[in-house]
Amino acid sequence: MAGQQACDTRVRVGSVELAAPVMIASGTAGYGDELARYLDLSAVGAVVTKSLAAFEWAGHPAPRLHPTPQGMLNAVGLQGPGVERWRDEVLPDLVATGATVVVSIWGRTVDDYRAAAELLADAPPQVVAVEVNLSCPNLEGRQAIFAHDAELSAAVMAATVACGRPRWAKLSANTDRIVEVAAAVSEAGAESVTCINTLLGLAYDPDTASPVLGAGGGGLSGRAVHPVAVRAVHDVHAAHPDLPIVGVGGIASGWDAAEMLLAGASAVQVGTATFADPAAPLKIQRELIDWAAIRGVPSVSEIGALA
Repeated sequence: MAGQQACDTRVRVGSVELAAPVMIASGTAGYGDELARYLDLSAVGAVVTKSLAAFEWAGHPAPRLHPTPQGMLNAVGLQGPGVERWRDEVLPDLVATGATVVVSIWGRTVDDYRAAAELLADAPPQVVAVEVNLSCPNLEGRQAIFAHDAELSAAVMAATVACGRPRWAKLSANTDRIVEVAAAVSEAGAESVTCINTLLGLAYDPDTASPVLGAGGGGLSGRAVHPVAVRAVHDVHAAHPDLPIVGVGGIASGWDAAEMLLAGASAVQVGTATFADPAAPLKIQRELIDWAAIRGVPSVSEIGALA
C-alpha cells in the first residue's frame, strides 16, 4: 500500500529471537522439510517438529483424522522415528532449507522426557528451542496428560534441562489449572509456554454407530478452538505478565494471529490451516504484518500494546 511504513517482523520468545512472528505448529507438517515445496521455510519464524520421543513409536490405528465443522479431530498417537534417527537422518535436510527449528518432544514418563532431551544436546545451532509437549490428549488414558498436574509438569521441565537450549512448555486448555501449571513450569525452567494444544473430542459414525477414529477419541483443532486458545493466552498473560507465551489454536488469518498477540502472546503458530492450504503460515504472516503496518505499528512485537 502506498505510503505504508515497513513493519519490523522480529519477535522474541524469552531468549530466542525469531526473524518472523509465525511458526509452523507441531504435529501438522511432519518432522522435516515436507512443506518446503509450498513455502520458503526460512521466511517463517520457525518450524516446530511433530513431537518426538526418545524411542520409535507406532502411534494409533487408522482412521486417524476426521473433519468437523470448522476444524478436525485427530488421533495420530505421536507416531515417530525417535529423536536419534530424526536428528541424524531428517534434520540435515530441514536445516538445508534455511529453516529455524524448534523440536517438540514427548514421553510417557519423566525419564522418557529426560532421555529425549539428552539426545538433543548435540543438535546443531539451528535448533533454537525445545518445545516440551505436556499436553497431547491422544495417549491412552487421561492420566497421561502431564499438563493437568502442576507438580508433574514441573518435574518434566526440570528433567529436560540436558537439551542445553531454551525450553517451551506446551500446555493444555483441557484443565482449569492452566494458570497454575504455567507458574509451575516457569519456576522449573521453562522460558516460555505454548498455549494451547488440542481439546479432547469424540465423534461417531452414523452408519456404524461407532467412534470415527481408530483410537476412539482424539484432539480437536482448527478454527472452532480459536476463542478458547485466545482466552487461555489472555488468562496466562494476565496472571504471569513476564512469562513469554506462544499462541496457537485455530489461527487461519492475519487477524486471528493479531488476536493472539493482543491477548498477550509474543509469537504464534499455525497448524490445522496447513491441511487446507500448505502455504497458510506464510500467507497468514503477511496478513498480520500488513494489519500492523496499516495501523502504523512499527513492530509486530508492539501489537500487544494496542490492547
